[in-house]
Amino acid sequence: MYKNKAQRPTWAEINLDNLAYNFHSVKEFIGNKIEYMAVVKADAYGHSAIECAKRLENEGIDWFGVALPEEGFELRNNGITKPILCLGGFWSGQETLLLENDLTPVIYQLDLAEQFNKACEKKGLASNVHIKIDTGMGRIGIRFDQIDDFITGFKRFDNLKIEGVMTHFASADNLSENNFTNLQIQRFEDAVNIVEQNGFYPKYKDLANSPGAIAHENSRGNLIRLGGILYGLGGDVLPREIAIPKLKPVMSVYSTISLLKTIYIGDTLGYGRTFRAKRKSLIATVPIGYQDGFARNLSNHGKVLINGVFAPVVGTVSMDWIIIDVTDVPNVKVNTEVVIIGNCNGCSILAEDIAKQLKTISYEITCGINRRVVRKYVGSQKK
Repeated sequence: MYKNKAQRPTWAEINLDNLAYNFHSVKEFIGNKIEYMAVVKADAYGHSAIECAKRLENEGIDWFGVALPEEGFELRNNGITKPILCLGGFWSGQETLLLENDLTPVIYQLDLAEQFNKACEKKGLASNVHIKIDTGMGRIGIRFDQIDDFITGFKRFDNLKIEGVMTHFASADNLSENNFTNLQIQRFEDAVNIVEQNGFYPKYKDLANSPGAIAHENSRGNLIRLGGILYGLGGDVLPREIAIPKLKPVMSVYSTISLLKTIYIGDTLGYGRTFRAKRKSLIATVPIGYQDGFARNLSNHGKVLINGVFAPVVGTVSMDWIIIDVTDVPNVKVNTEVVIIGNCNGCSILAEDIAKQLKTISYEITCGINRRVVRKYVGSQKK
């Protein structure tokens, strides 16, 4: 149990040993003949990008992926040396910062490629870039049927080298969408052929995200982007119909009971008085709320674990507090530990379980655990 008298007793435990286990489990499942990128965007899906990246670098990861250059700057400022790919590209004015921090941008707009090329010229440098093909996600990237025009325009950038070509799957996790996934793979291969026919020979052919890497062997290319499965979040993003690598959850979230009180039949609780007692009840107040990632939509139907017993959330979840009915929980006291995500006496609450209640995915749950929730790290940074 985490004890720090100077801070609120609500914390997230990040198990770096489980993170390393997941990485090696995936490598064993897929093989060692390709390179692996750890996607640590969004603060490593809420798990702390710096600490996770340090451990993964020690474990032999080949690349890191971030959404924003700012995330890459943070990694470099904390000693990360492996290649970093800015998956979302960059914004005008960030070109020199990319070079100064040795970040590789994803490129899909000729105007930004031109700005980056000019920054390279000024510094007398040549820089690698990866280009992104939109094969059907419809978000960012060069449309698969416009790659000819893009490559023709790109040829004028003497200081840029196409090191990689990538795409992103729309529904690789859904086996009923295999035809569309295979269409995306074919579109990607056609685009790579056009790139090569124009005299560019990218080292990396990068298609597969976590579900792509596990469910679609023909999508693995030679660089795989590992996201949620690194953090043990496979239960709702990997198809259930196929074999998958063994994974361990990396994040657990805990709090403690701050106050106990007895209420009586007819008493109401919380904003809007949405809970009315039907019996004499023992009520616990716990210092975690929707600002911390405990969603307001869990009001009156969420649950926590206390002393190995599931206890229901009652009343409306507020910004900083939740209210729990602990009438049926044995040996409950002030300062008793409360499991929000994690295991207790053979019972568990997974991020996937909460996501299912909220009709979302586990990524959103862990990303939502706010930074004001103190992180405690389990496991060494060394191998």
